[in-house]
Amino acid sequence: MTGSTSKPDNRPANSHFSSGPCSKRPGWSLQGLSDAPLGRSHRAKIGKAKLAEAIEVTRSVLNVPDEYRIGIVPASDTGAVEMAMWSLLGERPVDMLAWESFGAGWVTDVVKQLKLDDARKLEAPYGELPDLSSVNFDHDVVFTWNGTTSGVRVPNGDWIADDREGLTICDATSAAFAQDLDFSKLDVVTFSWQKVLGGEGGHGVLILSPRAVERLETYSPPWPLPKIFRLTKGGKLIEGIFRGETINTPSMLCVEDYLDALKWAQSLGGLSALIKRADTSLSVLDHWVSKTDWVDFLAADPATRSNTSICLKVVDPDVSALPQDQQSAFAKSIVSLLEAEGVAFDIGSYRDAPAGLRIWTGATVESSDVEALTAWLDWAYAEAKIQLQKAA
Repeated sequence: MTGSTSKPDNRPANSHFSSGPCSKRPGWSLQGLSDAPLGRSHRAKIGKAKLAEAIEVTRSVLNVPDEYRIGIVPASDTGAVEMAMWSLLGERPVDMLAWESFGAGWVTDVVKQLKLDDARKLEAPYGELPDLSSVNFDHDVVFTWNGTTSGVRVPNGDWIADDREGLTICDATSAAFAQDLDFSKLDVVTFSWQKVLGGEGGHGVLILSPRAVERLETYSPPWPLPKIFRLTKGGKLIEGIFRGETINTPSMLCVEDYLDALKWAQSLGGLSALIKRADTSLSVLDHWVSKTDWVDFLAADPATRSNTSICLKVVDPDVSALPQDQQSAFAKSIVSLLEAEGVAFDIGSYRDAPAGLRIWTGATVESSDVEALTAWLDWAYAEAKIQLQKAA
């Protein structure tokens, strides 16, 4: 199929396919947040109760083991990852895995900011995974479960050693609530609720295993830690952080919004239902790609394809043979055409990623909207191709 120049009749009911902040849940409204304790202190009983509830419902929906601590922290997933790296790394060598821009950013922080000379980089280009069998689990290991900017995820946690000596630090921000995280293989898990549950930006979640807590209480890094990163006091974990006593002031409106999303997830049937919704949307795009000759997945291996941040590349030889800047311009023209029609917003590839499209299909996105979008993608491609031929 090469696309049609006739505009499709059916439009997505919800055109929000951004990879973050992501689409709100179906049926969301501001009225659903009316119980937010606005104007009240987060230190007051009502504020602490809301934060504690958010932690416990997170535990329930994600099936986090009872012995793991869950804390709400500042600065989104980035803040949670940085807290973990600055507080835990340096005790032993570290393997840094990267196959997209955010993973590469963690490598940069460890090598250039923490200046860990014994950091080992295991990298792969966009669309692929590094050789997971080469990871040394005597080392600490830092990796993203789902590469938001590449659409490539680890297929499972089987590659992680049960008898590891080091800690596994997992950035799970585009995976949590849409993919099955094996907590037995993970010592630190981070995410932001503005991804799969469509919450508001600015807040992160940090989950610690007992092994991670032991490291925090027995090891002090050689560098100074800003207050916003400190998880211990006097050599002991600050337990209040994991009961809802946040390090800095959270937005109680955002917390209420997160609770709203969590309760929606529970009403569907919990994690399995959320995963099914994302998987269904992936299957819609997989079917479309299989019968469409101008596009393909960026992820080379079907087993590693994300079901949330789905990255696509234009494989039409007339386009793929162009210089990179012209390939990028072609992809951007598709994005612009769809935005002008109000059909899809924010579906361009990430700025550091190869030219193409990135369509968010996390649990808050309806697969029927993804289905409607595919016809519009074909239309926009055909229109962009006409423009390209006229410019030649």
